[in-house]
Amino acid sequence: MNKTIRRAAVFSLLLVLALLLRATWVQAYEAKALADNKKNRRNVIAQYAQPLGDIVVAGSPVTGSVRTKSGDLAYKRTYTDGALYAPVTGYSSQLLGASQLEGIYSKVLGGTDPRLKNPVDALTGKQTEPGDVLTTIDPAVQKAGFEALGDKKGAAVAIDPGTGRILGMVSTPSYDPSAIAGSTDGDTWKKLAQDEDKPLVNRAIRQPVAPGSTFKLVVAAAALEDGLYGSVDEPTASPNPYTLPGTRTVLRNENPSAPCENASIRTALRYSCNNVFAKMAVDLGQDKVRATAEKFGFNDKEQDVPVRAYPSVYPTGMDRAQTGLSGIGQFDVTATPLQIAMVSAAIANDGELAAPHMVTKVVDADGNALEEFADGETRRIMSSSTAEQLRSAMVTVVEDGTGSNARIDGAEVGGKTGTAQRGVNNSEKPYAWFTSYAKDASTGKEVAVAVFVEDSDAARAEVSGNGLAAPVAKKMMAAALK
Repeated sequence: MNKTIRRAAVFSLLLVLALLLRATWVQAYEAKALADNKKNRRNVIAQYAQPLGDIVVAGSPVTGSVRTKSGDLAYKRTYTDGALYAPVTGYSSQLLGASQLEGIYSKVLGGTDPRLKNPVDALTGKQTEPGDVLTTIDPAVQKAGFEALGDKKGAAVAIDPGTGRILGMVSTPSYDPSAIAGSTDGDTWKKLAQDEDKPLVNRAIRQPVAPGSTFKLVVAAAALEDGLYGSVDEPTASPNPYTLPGTRTVLRNENPSAPCENASIRTALRYSCNNVFAKMAVDLGQDKVRATAEKFGFNDKEQDVPVRAYPSVYPTGMDRAQTGLSGIGQFDVTATPLQIAMVSAAIANDGELAAPHMVTKVVDADGNALEEFADGETRRIMSSSTAEQLRSAMVTVVEDGTGSNARIDGAEVGGKTGTAQRGVNNSEKPYAWFTSYAKDASTGKEVAVAVFVEDSDAARAEVSGNGLAAPVAKKMMAAALK
């Protein structure tokens, strides 16, 4: 009998020890994983237990919170001018989670970030007050781009070349995040997700497409840096039309009467001569063009602003004919408006690219910085001489070339138009692009912009970078300089 009792006691003791070990393991090693698990309802309850912190534009919040009428989630997110700022804020939904800045800083905005805790709160168990996210967005630039794009399907990005601050990030059509903020908004979400115009897609950073002739600026930079040509005014040995190497494919220009034969880089940018830049890319070779493109940010899979942008791509493994097509921003070259704005920004900033960012600070409830994002963290992309020559050529495009709709009285404006083929055998309406920079010598203000129009009500024959995209860029540049 005693033997049986002893065995039972030992077995029970082992069970207790196993339980203690498991409890210790869960509390010591798995606690964080369990706390961070998306299925942990307590996280959502804590996030919405009080009014959320705000995303701030030019000192004013563009987000808010409202008391819910039922359920265990006390508050839900609201948005001021939601459709205008959706490409910046993203959404915070009780049902769907959060995206973009709302997602990246959900713990700060919900008051659950450990950095917000103070000793008193830790002892008393008091709910920690949430923090705020301060952005670089200029409301005038944002509004100008949004209104100028209007009913067009497209996107635009404006950057301060010297600091890298993103002044505007627009994507149309947009959506109001307030409409999907609650726990019963599933039908609205489903409708948005199934909309063929894809309003939930941030085209400014999440939809890389063929950049067309805007990519010619990258090829021109590569040619000048390599020494293939000594200046933007040196004639190029470029036949017109140009036959792609190893093929019978003849590459012609949009304007048959343009003086593109043996044209200089300045003239080739002015008239957007395909023959010149296709041959230039072939002469340089894909490796040299890719090296320059990557300096600008192409092929970067970790481009965070701090929202992760989809990589813009300059491909590998091309033959000479494909390399020629890449020189005019076709074949498998893709870019986001953010990336193309970065190209103009580096040219405007004397050859240095400042890291683009749209958050300046993340702060606690008392305004103390939890994170700061410095301006002007730059890297040199090209020589000062190359940048100066490209600016001069871009000014010619606006003053006396294909970019005339971007002119601003009293400011130096340089730009480059682009149209890109789309669909099998160019069966769909082409994309329209425009990228530019503007400087006001009297105030020292400057801005770089890229605009992409995916679709509009314009007839196919009327689609052009100057006609559709340049007026949007002009409005954004004028707002930035004002």
